[in-house]
Amino acid sequence: MDGGGRLLRSMSGSLMPTVLRSSHAGAHVAAFPTAKGFGPGPRERSPRRRAFVVKPIEQRIPRGFGTFLTLGLFAVTIGYGIMRGGHYDALVNSFGPPDVALARASGFGLDRITITGLNELTAREVLSSAGIDEHASLFSVDAEAVRARLLAMPLVREATVRKLFPDGLQITLVEREPFALWQRHGEVFVVSADGKTIDTLRDDRFLRLPLVVGEGANERAVAFAKMIDAQPALKPHIRAGILVGQRRWTLKLDNGIDVRLPEDNVDAAMARLATLVKDKALLDKDVLSVDLRKADRVVLRLTEEGAAALAEAQKSKAKGKGNAT
Repeated sequence: MDGGGRLLRSMSGSLMPTVLRSSHAGAHVAAFPTAKGFGPGPRERSPRRRAFVVKPIEQRIPRGFGTFLTLGLFAVTIGYGIMRGGHYDALVNSFGPPDVALARASGFGLDRITITGLNELTAREVLSSAGIDEHASLFSVDAEAVRARLLAMPLVREATVRKLFPDGLQITLVEREPFALWQRHGEVFVVSADGKTIDTLRDDRFLRLPLVVGEGANERAVAFAKMIDAQPALKPHIRAGILVGQRRWTLKLDNGIDVRLPEDNVDAAMARLATLVKDKALLDKDVLSVDLRKADRVVLRLTEEGAAALAEAQKSKAKGKGNAT
């Protein structure tokens, strides 16, 4: 600015910096004219800085973290000692795996197991097949897997498994009913009333069932059972029924006698057999077989001792007649 108060400009028309005097001695500030007036130059403008307050470390750590860390260290140390000392397996055998033990400690153990529909099976057999022991918890039991294992049991036809929170399990079974024993090719099977094979004979409790032998005998077990049930006095002496040619039965009695029954009129033949046992003491005779296939006759096959005794009796009888003449 000259003495007349005018701005100094360059001949090229560009703006010249203006020197402003400060109230402080010796201090000068270079300023460029702007649309709004004078201000500091671009290099003199200072960026804004945010202030950060650093908290002490004890204020940044959550409360109780030290206690938690200490307890964790103790837990790791104890666990390591248990593993190194060989005590882990003993603890698992006593209380189950850690997750199961924790669930039981939280109130989710299996304290109420209800099993319905038991007939031939026992609760111990069901639980063993289901894979459930005293260490199981409600969370460790897979209901669908348990049901699949139960359905794999030969005696189980249907199974339902339900969890009852917090500590219960309900198992509902429908068993196949063993009806008879079926001997085929040297093996004995337990079969149902419809002739379906349930399992091979592995348990003495099924020996009370009637025994049928031969091809197709399993499908006629119901008819055989009705036939022997009609003669309650004979039934305890009938050890098995052998189906011959899938047409007729031969009975095997407990004293070894074979009784050949006809294809038709079986009930009448059984009634004749009952009369022979009761009135003629057939079971006490030296007889190998009884043939009842003819309605008008009974054919007996004697043992060697029986045949010899009969021949001697006939000889004595004939001799007696000769002497009488």
